Amino acid sequence: MNTEAMARSYLEDAAYSMEEAREALERGRYHRAVRRAQEAVELSLKAALRILGIEHPREHDVSEALRDVARTRGIPDWFRSELEALMMVSKRLALERGPAFYGDEGALTPPRQLYGEEDARRAIRDAEKVFELCNRLFEWWKDKQT
Repeated sequence: MNTEAMARSYLEDAAYSMEEAREALERGRYHRAVRRAQEAVELSLKAALRILGIEHPREHDVSEALRDVARTRGIPDWFRSELEALMMVSKRLALERGPAFYGDEGALTPPRQLYGEEDARRAIRDAEKVFELCNRLFEWWKDKQT
């Protein structure tokens, strides 16, 4: 599989995770919305790293790898200017990934009790922004290839 196909696949899966996050929000499953939003962020950012030729880590938070993007020449200024925000979202949602799925096992608090509607809405808003930026970067990259 080539770089374009891998990045496209990641973005398609990220879009599907976003659909699942929105559905979970509508059903009041706020913890699941947070979890799916995190997955969308992770996949979107890994697509961006792939097309920029930066090896993405095999972990959920790719914020450190995004630092390498800042040193990459030839990326659009509109993407470079969003790197700090992208790193913050990646880091924050990666920290929420486990609790949104398993809850707080030490306190015996199920995930459903840890997250409310505003948590879910914020996660989805952030994931939508990340997805839009990464998808735009993908389109920019494809145009450069022709």
